[in-house]
Amino acid sequence: MRESTRYVKLVEWSDEDSCYVGSCPGLLLGGCHGESEVEVFKELCQIVDETIILYKADGKTLPEPTAGRGIAARLQNFA
Repeated sequence: MRESTRYVKLVEWSDEDSCYVGSCPGLLLGGCHGESEVEVFKELCQIVDETIILYKADGKTLPEPTAGRGIAARLQNFA
């Protein structure tokens, strides 16, 4: 299992920006954006992998994982 799978990755449409926005709450601020939901997710996965590499290279402890905490189930309550 890749360490990046321990972090929830979100891709959502932004009416304000008129594009898809990708984020990884709890691991990094900001994220990425683009016109294709799939491409934004691919880019976000790469950013998360790179962020983990940078944490380790700097000798920093990674934030607590966000996956497996029922976040997806809680978000479904808003659907």
